[in-house]
Amino acid sequence: MSLWKSDDDLFQLVVRELFTCVVGDVMDKIGLTHQFLPPAIRPLHPEMVVIGRAMPVLSGDVFTEKVEGSANPLSARSFGLMLQALDDLRAGEIYLNTDSSPRNAMWGEMMSTRARRLGARGAIVNGYVRDTRVILAMNFPTFGFGSYGQDSAPRYKVYDYTVPIEIGAVMIHPGDIVFGDIDGVLVVPAAAESEVFHRALEKARGEKTVKRDLESGISATEAFALHGIM
Repeated sequence: MSLWKSDDDLFQLVVRELFTCVVGDVMDKIGLTHQFLPPAIRPLHPEMVVIGRAMPVLSGDVFTEKVEGSANPLSARSFGLMLQALDDLRAGEIYLNTDSSPRNAMWGEMMSTRARRLGARGAIVNGYVRDTRVILAMNFPTFGFGSYGQDSAPRYKVYDYTVPIEIGAVMIHPGDIVFGDIDGVLVVPAAAESEVFHRALEKARGEKTVKRDLESGISATEAFALHGIM
């Protein structure tokens, strides 16, 4: 029997009861051992938590803002398809961008403003973020390498979106669940989400019992033998 009836129910339950460590542990147990994004991807503020459906975005380097007459028509467009990708965000989704070389910001104030208006739940970029003070004031969940003000227009373009992408060792498909907090960002494949979150809730609730036993003086060895959790 499912403990949730909709994405909103699930997301609220996860924010209330779970954290990335326990979800990652559960995925290890069922053979999903490469689901955390690289550790350089961090929340802009330690208290930020993000969960939603992935809207993957594919990007890469350029070295001038516009090139006319190129074999690739996107070369003549500032940012490539970045604005179209941003406008395509739907409620409950997270803008999740691969990377270009880490030499410019890939997310900022105007993008956060548009994403929030569309009902998006956050942004995760495999690179830098700018307009940091404003994004923090907005409390819009944003994850990346940190703050860097260099503009993206002459340095990167978005080439596609709502397509499978890879970050680190993690393959991400549109609609996968992305969950991030101070301990990192992980991806839960849509096909495994029910099993993963049911198991994670069971483990998280069990850990509270283990903690009480440890606080009462039971040894770690005894606690693990009794509960199988540590």
